[in-house]
Amino acid sequence: MIKRAKLLGYARHPWLVSLMERRSAKVAAVALANKIARIAWAMMSRNEPYRAIPVTAER
Repeated sequence: MIKRAKLLGYARHPWLVSLMERRSAKVAAVALANKIARIAWAMMSRNEPYRAIPVTAER
């Protein structure tokens, strides 16, 4: 997803691309893993399905 965020840019992964502008790709990968783990934990603890948030281009 790190490579795809560089290619697709702000439209699909704005927080990840902005993070990669400030930090290295390795730090961004750890942040992405942390985000995915938190989403998975919240889904399992609440017994809810994944609800994707619509992405809006704000540029």
